[in-house]
Formats: sequence, structure tokens, C-alpha cells
Amino acid sequence: MRPVLDIVALRSLIAVADYGGFHRAAGALALSQSAVSQHVRRLEKTLDRPVVERDGRKTRFTAHGAQLLQEARLIVAAHDAAVRRLLSDDGQEAATVVIGATEHGADQILPVLTEAVREVRPGAEVRVRIDRSARLTDAIDRGELDLAVYVTEATAAAGNPVGGLPLRWYAAPGWKPPAAPAPLPLVAINEPCVIRRRALTALAADHTPATVVAEAGYLAGVLDAARAGLGAALLAVPGGQHPEGLTTVEGLPAVSPVRLSARPRPGADPSVTSAAVEAVRALLAVGGKGRVA
Repeated sequence: MRPVLDIVALRSLIAVADYGGFHRAAGALALSQSAVSQHVRRLEKTLDRPVVERDGRKTRFTAHGAQLLQEARLIVAAHDAAVRRLLSDDGQEAATVVIGATEHGADQILPVLTEAVREVRPGAEVRVRIDRSARLTDAIDRGELDLAVYVTEATAAAGNPVGGLPLRWYAAPGWKPPAAPAPLPLVAINEPCVIRRRALTALAADHTPATVVAEAGYLAGVLDAARAGLGAALLAVPGGQHPEGLTTVEGLPAVSPVRLSARPRPGADPSVTSAAVEAVRALLAVGGKGRVA
């Protein structure tokens, strides 16, 4: 008998990839971290080959794991579509809208997107995905998302401009940059990252030497490093709200807002995507009136 892949374990595997690790995946799935680990180990046992491996303090997918992840997305998407059709009264898919957003400003963008969708489709089940821009546009191409809001410069994918996120310098309260000629310590998302490049370019143009002393694959790691006092971070924050535990840093060069675009899935309900796009535009129009420091 051929091996059978557990759909629950496949969901955990996808969450590990989408949320950047076992801990965050467990939180998103409302499971313990050990349960998520057991799910991945179950897949490894079924396939008789490693799916993830340790890389220092981090975990990364093996070549087999990356291949399994691609198949897992297809399997879970097909499974969920089938269930929605079977449970609907007329055999058609129930109202489910899946939206994605870049991490930058997601805490304010996602509630606006969700509310806009529910105003147009009150009975819709709204699902969200937070990821890096290139992965979001790839998910649109695969039909996994109905709409994605992403950093325009981060991908060549065409989309509808929705506005810009103000960029400001932040650090832990009481943090002070080192005296010249010591380089300015920076914390940033690892490459490729538009905001990281913006930070380094602006500092170079200002003749301020800088070095990245801490980097992370996701925004949460950057925020943790900045709160720990490791260095300054250039962050995108709509609406002028400061990230918790951080304060603005004065005296560093101003950086222009980073532009965002929205891209709907071909065939997605135009009334839903239009309402979502306009809602994000309104949010960014208000946030963009603040001073960029």
C-alpha cells in the first residue's frame, strides 16, 4: 500500500513555512509547538526522508521538504475546495475569501481588508495570510489567494497602486547611536528586502556608515532585536502609530514612503476586490499625511 499523507500534518507543514518557524506556526494553528513538530515528524516517517533540518539555531526545509511543501499546498487547497462544495446547499463553493498582506503594516491593513470584504459579502469566511511580497504574488498566481497587498518594488508582478507606507527610524527607549566614526548598527529583515535596501541607501547618501548587526527572516525578529537595544530599524508604520516598545530616532536621514500595490486573483469577485482596494487606499491616505522622519 502506498503511503498516505495526513491532511492535518500537511497544514502544520504549510504553517511552518508561512509563519517562519514552529513556534509561530503553533500559535497560528492554536496548537502546541510539540504537536506541530510531531506532525512534521509524521510526514518524515511516512515518506521515509527528512523534511526539515537544523541550520544553527534555525530550521530550514530540505530539498525533499521544499518539494513536499509545494505538493502540500496543492493537496490542502483541493481538499478545502472540495469540502466547501460538498457542504454548500447548491453544490457551489461557499463564500470564502482569502486575503494576503505584507508584514509591514499588516496589523492595520488586515483589519481594514477584512471589514471591507465582510461589508460586501456579509456571510463570507475571511482567511488571511501574512508573508513576504514575492510569496504573496506567487500565491496569487497559484490561485491560493483572492487578493494580496504587497510592496510594489519587491516583485515584478503587476498590481494596482494603493498608496505608500511612511518609513521611520525606531530603536529601544534610551538607545543612542555610537559616536563617529563607529558605524550605525542596524537591524533588518534579511535579503531580499526593499526596506533594508532603502535604509542602507539613505544612510550611504547621508555619508553615515552603517552595518547590519542583526537580521531576521520576518518582521517579528527585527522588532525583537530592536527592542533588545541591538540597533536602529527602519520600519513602515501606517497611521503614525509607534511599534510597541520602540521610540523614534532623531537625526537620521528621511526616507520616502514605500509603495504598496494590490493584486487580485484572476476571476476573483470584482466587487470584493474593489472594496478591499479602496479601503486600503483610504487607510494609507490618512497614514501618509504624517511626517516622515
